Amino acid sequence: MSSAVNAHPGRRDIVLVVDDSADALSLINDVLEEAQMDVLVALDGKAALTIAARIKPDIILLDAIMPNMDGFSTCEALKADPQLATIPVIFMTGLTESADIIRGLNAGGVDYLTKPINTNELLARMRVHLSNAKLTNSAQSALDSTGQHLLTVSSTGKLLWATPQAYSLLARARADETWQQQQFSPQLTHWFSHQPKVEQQLTLANLAYPLSVKLISYQQTGELLLRLIDGQRPTQEQQLQQSLNLTTRESQVLHWIAQGKTNREIAQILEMSPRTVNKHLEQIFPKLAVDNRTAAAAVALRVLVNQETVAKV
Repeated sequence: MSSAVNAHPGRRDIVLVVDDSADALSLINDVLEEAQMDVLVALDGKAALTIAARIKPDIILLDAIMPNMDGFSTCEALKADPQLATIPVIFMTGLTESADIIRGLNAGGVDYLTKPINTNELLARMRVHLSNAKLTNSAQSALDSTGQHLLTVSSTGKLLWATPQAYSLLARARADETWQQQQFSPQLTHWFSHQPKVEQQLTLANLAYPLSVKLISYQQTGELLLRLIDGQRPTQEQQLQQSLNLTTRESQVLHWIAQGKTNREIAQILEMSPRTVNKHLEQIFPKLAVDNRTAAAAVALRVLVNQETVAKV
């Protein structure tokens, strides 16, 4: 078979196949090995969880109907573990009712194939989900290394993922799991019910250290990306204002220039006209001794990076 799933020849993708049928395991094992993938096998859900925890696979093929612990419960357990939650799970089953398919997707599966398995279709779908997972992991790793206090939450305010910096800031505020369940989630749920706009902020209550969250974006998955803000540390706009001797409005405009926003986008965010944005730029450029947006953005980013470095020391 000529079409291998692995996009990186130096590293073979690891696939965990979970099925209580020896015949099914044998067939899929042969197909995946021919596609240049390393295959792990498990006969039930508990064994699958043990294997996944020890050797984190790149993707899991999971039979829905198995004795003791079925595939739906197994998938839910995988998604409940932060270390395993990002692994894409494809269900394989003879169940064809819509309710079963929906149940599999609700349990956290990314796809659903009915038996008998068409191996060409299986490989094609695996190729897509492996590619998506690698892109997601690359983006998450990039975020982890930027030092930003970012986190994602569900529509009910449950914390799903955060950068190490965000976890550190939560720890400083003593925002443990109990506080997250009893305070964080209800506060966010109430805020979300008012459909906040991107860039709006919420000050969190009942904390030992002042924190706020800013809405960065609504995700296609239904999750929300937030930035955690240190209440005792100047905002980026304030850092630019203090370091570069700018007015409040000038620092706000420069902040968004550094984020790559156009004049029209900045005008919408700051609720002013594009012409007013341009007027502010005419004042900003001489103060920074630059003559274009790119150079101004570079100055702003240099200030913010230096401030971030100082804050870490």
